[in-house]
Amino acid sequence: MKASKIVYKPVGLALGALGGAVAGAAFKQAWKVIGHDEDAPDATDEDRAWREILLAAALQGAIFAVVKAAVDRGGAVATHRVTGVWPG
Repeated sequence: MKASKIVYKPVGLALGALGGAVAGAAFKQAWKVIGHDEDAPDATDEDRAWREILLAAALQGAIFAVVKAAVDRGGAVATHRVTGVWPG
């Protein structure tokens, strides 16, 4: 394993945790607008329709994927600028 990958590992983990928190907050705000409700439904919520549950799951997945890609890419670019080596 390259030294740059080893050095980037803790940075990537920290960025991943931060990205997860940002994605969670973004989803919560998006659901307030789209779902007109404070809390998104869980898959086992008896009083929620299939459509609402699947919409919430799809929205959450899309937001998490976009935030993860942006954080991963931003971390790689920043590492490259600092070290001159691409961490991938």
